[in-house]
Amino acid sequence: MATYKGISGFNIKSLASDPSNLVEGEIWYNSTSGTLKVAPFVESWASGGTMNTARYSLAGAGTQTLAVVFGGGTPPTLSDATETYDGASWTTSPATLNTARSNLAGFGTSTAAIAAGGNTPSVTDSTESFNGSAWTANPTGLNTARQHLSSAIQGTSTAGLVFGGEGPPYLTATESWGGSTWTTEPNSLNTALSDGAGAGTQTSALAFGGEPAKTETEEWDGTSWAVGGVMNNARTSNAAAGSQTAAITFCGNGPGAPVRILTEGYDGSSWSTKPNMATSRYGAAGAGTSIAGLAAGGHISAVSDVTEEFTGEATAETITTS
Repeated sequence: MATYKGISGFNIKSLASDPSNLVEGEIWYNSTSGTLKVAPFVESWASGGTMNTARYSLAGAGTQTLAVVFGGGTPPTLSDATETYDGASWTTSPATLNTARSNLAGFGTSTAAIAAGGNTPSVTDSTESFNGSAWTANPTGLNTARQHLSSAIQGTSTAGLVFGGEGPPYLTATESWGGSTWTTEPNSLNTALSDGAGAGTQTSALAFGGEPAKTETEEWDGTSWAVGGVMNNARTSNAAAGSQTAAITFCGNGPGAPVRILTEGYDGSSWSTKPNMATSRYGAAGAGTSIAGLAAGGHISAVSDVTEEFTGEATAETITTS
């Protein structure tokens, strides 16, 4: 008869308590409870703190526990409001954008963020930087004024990337941010992208989705864009979190309302289905990573103040015979 050691090459550990730092696939015997345990990787959405200002088509930056969101639409007006998140609750910052706008791009951290483009309601090239306490209008704007643009959301306040958008028309242009000025990259997106999403950094980014609802993905290597894996669900007005090789996209509009709760994950080559969101919406802000993501605001029948947190982690579960 085959034994676990014979199959795996080592015995199952016997521990008095569950390990504090679990590793996916780890297996052990808990001698205190007399149970066999395993650590599967579990992903889920959970409710977060409620935003102070309901809005959609806003931008975000930072992590799941240290985030900032700004701008957006609060029909019939545009918002200049800024809120910061500590992992549990939102605080309205006294710092407001110099130019109220929606459909803008954002990247950076909760204390060093960039806001670029959008509509005021006219299409703008305006760029502003946030230092945690105030917004400063940058004297140099985007080279191409645009709204509905996307960004590499893990970019920094001194090294960012935006792409696509609408002038009109729909755009393929890519611009990199060096801390004070924008540079138009010689290589553009292969397919025009408007109202899609982005992930990653200035030198390793993703672009996906867009109007009309699309499944296309493109990967940026710091020099040029190449075609990536195809999403399972066409969508636009979607949001994202993560990097080029570990990203998630969520919410959005598509062929049918269910897209508004659907989540997908990207591993650097292909997209897979992830757990659904609890709140149907489009036009939310995204921040964080593929295993610690954040979705804030959005719209469905009205503007939303709802926040959800996406978590992926190894957890201890008891092995049973059922």
